[in-house]
This record gives sequence, C-alpha cells and structure tokens, in this order.
Amino acid sequence: MSGMFRSLRNYNYRVWASGAIVSNVGTWMQRTAQDWLVLTQLTRHNATAVGVVMALQFGPQVLLLPLTGFAADHFDRRKLLFATQATMGVLALGLGALTIAGVVQLWHVYVFALLLGCVAAFDAPARQTFVAELVDEADLSNAVALNSTSFNAGRMIGPAIAGVLIAAIGTGWVFLINAVSFAAVIASLCLLRRDALHAGLRGLQARGSLLEGFRYVWQRPDLKALLFMLFLIGTFGLNFPIFISTMSVSVFHAGADQYGLLSSIMALGSVAGALLAAGRARPSIAVLLAGAGAFGVGVALAAVMPSFLPFGIALILVGACAQTFTTSTNSLVQLSTAPAMRGRVVAILLAVALGGTPIGAPLVGWVADTFGPRWALGVGAASGFAAMLVGVRYLVRYHGLRVGIGSGHLRVDFDRRMPAPEVPIDAPRQQA
Repeated sequence: MSGMFRSLRNYNYRVWASGAIVSNVGTWMQRTAQDWLVLTQLTRHNATAVGVVMALQFGPQVLLLPLTGFAADHFDRRKLLFATQATMGVLALGLGALTIAGVVQLWHVYVFALLLGCVAAFDAPARQTFVAELVDEADLSNAVALNSTSFNAGRMIGPAIAGVLIAAIGTGWVFLINAVSFAAVIASLCLLRRDALHAGLRGLQARGSLLEGFRYVWQRPDLKALLFMLFLIGTFGLNFPIFISTMSVSVFHAGADQYGLLSSIMALGSVAGALLAAGRARPSIAVLLAGAGAFGVGVALAAVMPSFLPFGIALILVGACAQTFTTSTNSLVQLSTAPAMRGRVVAILLAVALGGTPIGAPLVGWVADTFGPRWALGVGAASGFAAMLVGVRYLVRYHGLRVGIGSGHLRVDFDRRMPAPEVPIDAPRQQA
C-alpha cells in the first residue's frame, strides 16, 4: 500500500474509489453510445453534430462558474454529490427510455447533453475537491492521481463493453446500464465515516467570492501559465470523441465494436499516465511542459498512421501524455492553492479545461467534415506544441530557464527552488 497506492490505506478513500470505478465505467459506456448514436443513427456521419453535443455538455462549466465554485467551497460537498449523482442517473434513464422506445431525435440528445452539462458543472468541482476531505494533505497528490487512474480505467473498460453491447442489444440499453451505475457512488457516500472526513476551510458566504478566486489566480503567474496551457490542450486537443469516431467511420470504415476498442486502447495509455503521476511525490512545471510537447508529437503521429492497428498504437502514447499533463495540472493547482480558495480555483480550472469545448469541439468537427479527420488531428497536435511554448515562456521569465550545449550535450537548467508567490486572501474565512 506504500508509494503508488498509498491513499488506499485510508478507509474513506477505499470506499469512495470502489463506487467511483463502477460509475466511471458506466459514464464512459454512455459517452461511447451517445457519440455512436449521433454519428451513425441520427446523422449521416456528421462530426459537427458530435461537436455540438460536446459543446452543450461542457459549455455550462463556464456559464455556471459563478455558482459552481461557490457551491463547492460553501456547501456540504457530500450532500451536494448526493444530489448531482442522483440527477445524472435520472437523466441517463430518460435518454435510455427514449432510445429504446425508438422515438429519440437529435434535438433530444442536445437537450439531455445540456441538462447533463448543467448538473456536471456542479458535480465536477465538488467531486474534485471532495478528495481533499478523504485523505491527509500529504496524500492529496496521490489521491488525485488515483482518481484519474479510476476515471481512465473506466475509459478503458467502458467503451469496449459499450461497443459490444451496442452491436448486441442497442444504444438505449447502454444508457440504462449507466443510470444504474450511479447507485454505486451514492452507496459509497452513505458508507463513508463522516467523523473521519477532513472538512478543511470553507469561505464565508459573502459577495465577491468568485471575483476573489479570479483575483487570486490573476496574481499568481504560475497558475495563469498552467491554466492557459490547459485551455489550449482542453479546447483543441482533448476532442477524442470526434478524433476517434471520425477516423473509425470515415477513414477505417470500422463498426461499433472496433470504435469502442480504439477508445479503450487510448485509455490503456491514460491509465499508465495516471499511475506514473500517482508514483510521483509532487508534480512540477517541467513535467507539464514535457507532457504537452509529447502530446503534440503523439497526436501528429496518430494523424499520419495508415491503418487501424498503427493508429491504435499511437493512441496509447496520446493517452499517456494527455493524462500526464491533465493529472499533473490538477494536482499542482490544488497543492499550490490555499485550502479556503481550492473549490473556486478548481471550478475555474474545470471551466478552463472543459469550457473551451463549445469553441473547440464544433471547430474541430467542422475541420473533420471539411478537410478530413486527419486535419482535425493536426489541430490537436498544434495545441500541444502551443501549450509547450507557453510553459517555456513561463520558465524563462520566472525560473530563469537556460538552454545550452556543454561537452557535446544539450543542457537545460532552471531554478526549481523558486517558490510560487504568496497571495493574501482578504475575504474572511471560517473553520468548517
């Protein structure tokens, strides 16, 4: 239980992780079925429609930001998660019923995607920061990484199961199975030892709380650099439903089972990246820079692969690099943020990561429809290289990055000891 899996020594975290893995598998089953439903049953291979679904599902992360960060910092996160998880289960049940009845239309999917996005906007920051209540501060980075491992294990298992079930019994039953899976998280919340939770600091319910969160981030050059890097990759690079579905259908002419297999193959790399992140004592900006650059290389390789199998192999690298980048960003932001500000800052982080989807997903879908799926992958590759340049600029300006050649070898050096600037929090706080 030491090292990579040390957070599992904690009873509350074990219970939470057990419920989360079941729900994560169900969530990825639904995402796979939803994309396949839109691409092959409700449209004639229209990637733009898939992009619109993604935009509606993730757009509320930005639109509801004034409320979601406030809720994560001021409300009981356990009770908030009860409400959000139950509501998402009901939405999955509704979409499944429409699909099985044979009356589902594209606008139905749009409406359910928007409603799910509104609920998930409250669920995500509460779920991310709830981890800090389950473990000690020393294990927070490990717990965040293991959460990502669970999420990506679901991404690895869920699409493969969904691909088989879609071919065997149809997409509607996949939605119903996901609805049932939310019961696992609700059960885990009931089984937690409430007296062992680390409630931490919560802000007072005062006006200007969200503005305080933005001010806090704006005065932190490190947080601004991290969030801008995340915006670039999240907006233009993390559009895997579009990348994989269009390559499967339009380039490789694959069926639902092969599409699900490709999603699972990429998740294999994601699990590896999350486990590597869990094994690190603490992430660093250098890891993020390397992850962003390697992500760009991996997506570029995937774009030029000639057939199904080499494309799948390239997706393993893409998944590992994407997960290294996103998990390390999440951990570094939480660890370098004051506890009383953590909910608002994480809400801003999630809004940056997912809120760019309404811009990026339709654009990438249009590129896939107009120029072909390989060009859409090229847009994703460019986002990785652009994010790497943002990280380089930050290291040059604030950490004295120096690159030179000595003894015939390339030497890269920068000040790793430079602390992040301290930012006072002016608003009053109280012990939870």
